[in-house]
Amino acid sequence: MKTYSLLATAAAGIEALVARELKSFGYETQTENGLVRFDGTAKDIAYANLWLRTADRVKIIFGEFDTKTFDDLFNQTYDLPWEDILPMDAEFPVSGKSIKSTLHSVPNVQRIVKKAISKRLMDFYHRRTDLPETGALYPIEVAIRKDHVMLTLDTSGSSLFKRGYREHKGTAPMKENMAAALVMLTTWHDDRPLYDPTCGSGTILIEAALMGHNIAPGLKREFAGEKWDLMNEHTDIWDKTRQEAKEAADYDKELQIYGTDVDGRMIEISKENAREAGVGDSIEFKQMQLSDYRPTTDYGILISNPPYGDRMLSEEDVQNIYRQMGELYETMPTWSKYIITSDDKFEEFYGKKATKKRKLYNGPLKVTYYQYWGTK
Repeated sequence: MKTYSLLATAAAGIEALVARELKSFGYETQTENGLVRFDGTAKDIAYANLWLRTADRVKIIFGEFDTKTFDDLFNQTYDLPWEDILPMDAEFPVSGKSIKSTLHSVPNVQRIVKKAISKRLMDFYHRRTDLPETGALYPIEVAIRKDHVMLTLDTSGSSLFKRGYREHKGTAPMKENMAAALVMLTTWHDDRPLYDPTCGSGTILIEAALMGHNIAPGLKREFAGEKWDLMNEHTDIWDKTRQEAKEAADYDKELQIYGTDVDGRMIEISKENAREAGVGDSIEFKQMQLSDYRPTTDYGILISNPPYGDRMLSEEDVQNIYRQMGELYETMPTWSKYIITSDDKFEEFYGKKATKKRKLYNGPLKVTYYQYWGTK
């Protein structure tokens, strides 16, 4: 099989987790801002799309070069062998971004790249009229950073956080790959209790259950690359990789995962999402006030994404929740608590300095992951 230069994109702050996942798959990696590079075949592209839990997309790096002029951008784009990857009827929209570069007009950059690729394909396929673009979708991105151009093809299609199980999201949803990252940043293992006191639509716990059962996160969705000719050079590569993933799942594993929320409607949504994800029997959801929960076991992991002041509740209500958490969780010394919020004064209201803090981005919102480690 042909080997491609690949990258997995990631939200700021979790690139190291994506790299850790890829290394666990056996790939050598190189981490940069917002992405992790690795090499792989069509089989590896299918595998990475199906199994990566914290990444946003898997892309083929089709070309890289430096440029400061539109003429040079056109010529170097044209010189790439686009016919090796794009059939004559390929639909290839071009998106773009430019950061600290001479060619700062993104619409013009996109237009030039589109024109160069079209010209290359028309010359190769001996077309005098416009290309039909009625075939499979090949999303192309031109990214320019400090005059360095990277041209990529997106094999994922829609972002990898769209697992396909979350029919209902609630008021302030967290992306599935961010939820998976929150679990991975804890010391949770599948033989320990896991509890979310503000579970909302259940995403954090569902992602944990998928990990506990070794269920591939992309098992219930499709990917752009599945329809590409180059991915079908080897018979049924996506079907085989998906079947292997199905066989790798361990549905018999017993998990101790619990979720509560004050909103009964969200509990029903959580249950429905968990059933859709195939882990409905692995998570115990219950409508409950935060103050009413008492653990029956020691050495568990608590993860919470409480309502921020800029989400659903008033600032005073949120501060009261933080105070309540601090008082209640002080009585759980063996448990490790992980709480994510955008409130810089969280520790003040919680009543205790965190063992460790990590800066992350929940979508565009800058947040802090406060970690309170339990006794060993």
